[in-house]
Amino acid sequence: MNILPSAEQALAQLLAEVAAIERVDVRRVGAHAARSAIDLLVHLTAFGQRHRLAAAVIPSGQPRHVRAALLSLQDHVRRQPDPMTPILIAPYLSSQAQDLCRRFDVAYLDLEGNARLAFGTFFLSRQSAAKPPVERRALRSLFKPKSAQVLKIMLRKPSLAWRVAPLAQAAGVSLGLVSNVRTALLDREWAGLSGDGMYLNAPDTLLDAWRRAYEPPMGSRHAYYTALHGQAFDVALRGQPSARSGHIALASFSAAQWLAPFGRTGTQYFYADAAGAEFLRTSLKLSTAGKGENVMVTVLDDPGLFRDTVQPAPGVVCTSPVQTYLDLAASGERGQEAADHLRQEWLQWQD
Repeated sequence: MNILPSAEQALAQLLAEVAAIERVDVRRVGAHAARSAIDLLVHLTAFGQRHRLAAAVIPSGQPRHVRAALLSLQDHVRRQPDPMTPILIAPYLSSQAQDLCRRFDVAYLDLEGNARLAFGTFFLSRQSAAKPPVERRALRSLFKPKSAQVLKIMLRKPSLAWRVAPLAQAAGVSLGLVSNVRTALLDREWAGLSGDGMYLNAPDTLLDAWRRAYEPPMGSRHAYYTALHGQAFDVALRGQPSARSGHIALASFSAAQWLAPFGRTGTQYFYADAAGAEFLRTSLKLSTAGKGENVMVTVLDDPGLFRDTVQPAPGVVCTSPVQTYLDLAASGERGQEAADHLRQEWLQWQD
């Protein structure tokens, strides 16, 4: 994708909008010019002083590509005999990529309207809340059910390095899907590479992004009523594990009650497959609720979620801390408080 014309236009327009800048000359660096690190050279006058900008234009604003471009851009500017302000231009720069630019002391501009530019006594900063559709689609793809199985395996122990084949086997997905997840994680610098394979080097950042983009698992949701409460409910639920059919897992507030209690709720939440849902209807004596429902069962379209469960007590199966955290965080203010409490108890890492 050649974004150079759009980048040139965006930079010229940005500078033209600033009254303090009196004269601007934006030129492309010719292909004959030893193809160092820059694509655009800008000569301008601001407050009566002349300045030069050196712009590198990259087709991807993913942090891994941004870091490499920043290193090259800094090296180019350092070797120039006269002062020059470096600026990086990309289609979109996330907050993480923008932070990288600030750390490298390099100005930036993206085609979504984010910009930061400083030279001499001049300073300009613009922030856009918009996120391009392609970026939103990429994040949704990374957190889809199959990809999520890979992420959950890695989040169990972020420092553990994985090669593609063992990770695919552990997550129950294809080699190709793991390769795609690997690329996405490395591009965002949420993962690193060692001699033993890929590991997570920013699990907190990954989980924060997942929380913001989270979509509950797809399935049919059913509301029921049971007269069982307290110990009677627990006894019926745990029952005879050998007689249990299908898959079931306590979810959301119900899972949190076993993992990291944070206040009680009058409703019990479950994920199940078709056979598991039938087991729950029988063992918990569930009846269809016209009102006053106190049991919510989601019959999942994709059973992959059941590959990542925990058993805090004999006969009690709960969604994993990561899945429980995500469900709680999407459950309103009270759920967010419970999610934060569970994260403190179970999901403590250092990026």
